[in-house]
Amino acid sequence: MSAMIRLSDVSKSFILHNQGSTVIPVMERVAFEVMPGECVALTGSSGAGKSTLMRMIYGNYLATGTIEVGGVNIVGAEARQVLALRREVLGYVSQFLRVVPRVPTREVVAEPLLALGVGRDEAIARAEALLTRVGIPERLWGLSPTTFSGGEQQRVNIARGFAHPYPALLLDEPTASLDAGNRAIVLGLIDDAKARGAAVIGIFHDLEARAQVADREIDVSAFSPKVAA
Repeated sequence: MSAMIRLSDVSKSFILHNQGSTVIPVMERVAFEVMPGECVALTGSSGAGKSTLMRMIYGNYLATGTIEVGGVNIVGAEARQVLALRREVLGYVSQFLRVVPRVPTREVVAEPLLALGVGRDEAIARAEALLTRVGIPERLWGLSPTTFSGGEQQRVNIARGFAHPYPALLLDEPTASLDAGNRAIVLGLIDDAKARGAAVIGIFHDLEARAQVADREIDVSAFSPKVAA
């Protein structure tokens, strides 16, 4: 079985153009693989670069080295390749819900399916089933989620991220802002994704949640740039 996600010799620096083009090394020589059906948790102290690494895998941050997802190397890939990968293969649930104002919640959740050409009725039905599962009342489905509480917005975010059965998933604090009951629902969705063969990379500050779904951990601090003596 081949890895769904593979990183090899990956490094990242930020250039502060407004401060004399100062170069800030963030991480270097990142190397690991994630197999289908496996969940890997990124750990490390605050500022170690967990979210930065996740954004590199998603293609939001330019890096050097090799970052392969489903056989496509994000590093150096054309924009159309990255966009196609995001539509079909690589899902990403961030900590914050970003949506166009006034778009109804059921449409927000159905959007990944509609983008793939799934029939509208099927996409809406799938969206409503997920909204039911994550506990969003039917009376809210026709409203924009921008007016919802933080916990409700996060559940809408989760529902949208799991609408399409992505072969690879990036989850940045998926259980943040959730109570114990809703956390259990989200962890159940992650377990379901693993059972169907999805490769998952997650950041979980909730230790109990991490212990339940993660098969192993990778300490991002191990990839901190080495300072010359």
